[in-house]
Amino acid sequence: MNTRILIVDDEAGIRKVMTLLLRDEGYEVRAVDNGAAAVGETARFHPDVVLLDQQMPDMPGMEALKLIKDRHPATAVIMVTAYGSVALAVSAIKDGAYDFIEKPFDNDRLLLTVRRALEYKKLSGKLHHLKQRLDETHSFGQIIGSSAKLQQIMAQVHKVAATSATVLILGESGVGKELIARSVHNFSLRADRQLITLNCGAIPLSLIESELFGHEKGAFTDAKEMHQGAFEQADGGTLFLDEVGELPVEAQVKLLRALENRTFIRVGGTKPVAVDLRIIAATNRNLEEKVRQGAFRLDLLYRLNVFTIQMPPLRERRDDIPQLIDYFIAKYNRLLGVNVSGITRQAVHRLMEYEWPGNIRDLENALQSAMILSQNGILDVEHLPMRIKGYPVSLKTELPDEDRTNLFRKTYSAAEKNLIEETLMRCDYNRTLTAEALNISRKTLFNKMKKYGLQGRKSDAKST
Repeated sequence: MNTRILIVDDEAGIRKVMTLLLRDEGYEVRAVDNGAAAVGETARFHPDVVLLDQQMPDMPGMEALKLIKDRHPATAVIMVTAYGSVALAVSAIKDGAYDFIEKPFDNDRLLLTVRRALEYKKLSGKLHHLKQRLDETHSFGQIIGSSAKLQQIMAQVHKVAATSATVLILGESGVGKELIARSVHNFSLRADRQLITLNCGAIPLSLIESELFGHEKGAFTDAKEMHQGAFEQADGGTLFLDEVGELPVEAQVKLLRALENRTFIRVGGTKPVAVDLRIIAATNRNLEEKVRQGAFRLDLLYRLNVFTIQMPPLRERRDDIPQLIDYFIAKYNRLLGVNVSGITRQAVHRLMEYEWPGNIRDLENALQSAMILSQNGILDVEHLPMRIKGYPVSLKTELPDEDRTNLFRKTYSAAEKNLIEETLMRCDYNRTLTAEALNISRKTLFNKMKKYGLQGRKSDAKST
């Protein structure tokens, strides 16, 4: 869409000169001769910039300015004033005008002021978008809940985000460590730059250095071209090292050196590459214990552990469960194409009582399964997985602990297999969509399909 400019002036000669001048610059231009017409034309034409004469007979420019800015706050307005009306122009700026020019105006000055107004409008749009992102983060975005523990966590997020400190997020699997990392990034001064996530536990040993630091063309057999690693991709922004406790010791040495110097050398390269980035790391492991075992470097722990956020397990923030239930029901109504309108008090009570060893991810999977099984649109206890709604009393009393544990595992595996199979069918066997619906990676989905002997359609093998 072309840049649009509206000219408002009661002098026909001024309107004609401005129109020709601005059209020669490639702008789409309209012109009207009074303030009331300006207000109506702004609503129809949606101009990026309005050149508004201050002195008009029917409606003063100041009155038109207020109406335009009230109804179209993103529109940049430049007041056109008579010589000696600087005081009025200053008052107009206080009422929302971007700038003013005086009659008789210099053509170059007019064009420069218009260009600056357009740049200002563009920057204002970016700032508005950033504010929306921050507002979403302030309301926790996908970090659902209002418990005292979660409020404390978010207070820590706000404080550390304003600094450049390295952050280490600790917590069990499934508690939402990545969402916290995203919140720290979104509140930081780097929020308009990239957040790059690297799952340290999902990279083969042979590829770790390349994934972290990149490689040069020809560095090894399959290196057909230069590849930027996570450090280089995150330059100017934030690098989130998820499951950092899974890094092998050999890779820890090189990571430590890169963190200390903020420089690295690509695999197969010779020149150091300097970067400016923030590091956020997360793990579900006890790193101090790993240090004692010789499996994690103490100096790397010190480098990462500048500011620690300890995420509580779901069983320690049960007050958030009802809000999480509502959120996941709304989410999977959309993703699974079902229509669940509510949940019984008995089912909520059972979900509140459960210990949730897999935390929020466990709750999410349980609700997906229940929603698939629900026929009348209301989730009840009977739709919940067996491990949550409870096993028959005879099983509890008659089976030894070891046999009961094996039965639990088999039952859980059967439920998981059914859930994956149902979701594959609902997603027309598209593995990317299925993984997204199940909130797991495509690699995890592939491994689980292999584990349970599930196959996609042969025609999808190449495309999914």
